[in-house]
Amino acid sequence: MPEGDTIYRSAVTLHAALAGHQVTGFRTVLAHLSRVDDDRPVAGRTVEGVASRGKHILMTFSGDLILRTHMRMHGSWHLYRPGERWKGPARDMRIVIATARFEAVAFRVPVAEFRTAAALARDEAVQSLGPDLLDPAMDVAEALRRLRALGDTPLSEALLNQRALAGIGNVFKSEICFEARLAPTTPVGALDDPTLGRVVEIARRQLRANAPDARAAALSAWRGGRRTTGRANPAEGLWVYGRAGAPCRRCATPIAVTPQGPDTRLTYYCPACQTGSQGAAD
Repeated sequence: MPEGDTIYRSAVTLHAALAGHQVTGFRTVLAHLSRVDDDRPVAGRTVEGVASRGKHILMTFSGDLILRTHMRMHGSWHLYRPGERWKGPARDMRIVIATARFEAVAFRVPVAEFRTAAALARDEAVQSLGPDLLDPAMDVAEALRRLRALGDTPLSEALLNQRALAGIGNVFKSEICFEARLAPTTPVGALDDPTLGRVVEIARRQLRANAPDARAAALSAWRGGRRTTGRANPAEGLWVYGRAGAPCRRCATPIAVTPQGPDTRLTYYCPACQTGSQGAAD
C-alpha cells in the first residue's frame, strides 16, 4: 500500500502539472463519477489545486467540486503528455483528467468520489484522520493524545492507525520502531511521554525526508528511493524492512520478522536492538 510520502509526492506532481489549468476532457469507468459528470461536467472547470491528506489525494476544481481518491494497495496516478503512450494497461484505467498540457490517469484506484467542500468537511474517511505527519502545522500534542488513547495496543499497530497518525504504512512502521529502539510489541501505554514524543518526532522526520519540498519536486520524478538510514548507498536505504535474516546494520544480529495485527501484516525488527520499552538515543 502506498504510504504518506508516496501519496504526498503524487499530489505535489499532480498539482505542479494541473493547477491553474482548465480541464479539456474527463473520462471514467466508474458509474458514480459519471453520474456527477453528467449533471455537473468536469470539463471546462479549472483545477484549483491538488493536495494530500494522509493517504488521500484531494483534487479541487472550480465550482465547488473535489475529487477524493485513495490508492489502497495497488492504485496510482500517472501523468502523460497529450498523445503519449500509457505505461499502464487501458483495462486498469479508472479516471482520466486532461488539460492542454497534461493527461492525469488514475489506474486501479478503488476509492474515488466527488465531494463539495461542505460534504468533504463531513466526510468521515477524511475528518476522522489523525494529525498528518507531512503537514508543517501538524498538532503534535493531538497526535500524542490520540496515541495515548490506544492504551494496550502494540506500538507497531498503533502507528498504522490512521485515526492516530495519518501517513504511516508498513514500511515506516518497522523503521520507526527500529530507530526508536522499541520492541514493536511494546504497548503504547508502557511508554512515557518523552519516549512517545520521540516516536512521533522520528515518524515526522522519516516521512519528511522521503517527501521532497513541493518547489524542488516540481514535475521531476522522485528517483531517490525510500530511505530511513541516511546512508548514500541505495542498497542500505532501510534499517530493517524487507531484510529478514540479514544482519542488523547496528549490531549484526539477524533481522526477525513476525505477522501482527488483524491483517497479519509483517513487522521487521532486530531482537537485540529493540528490547526495551524506553527509547534510547544513538
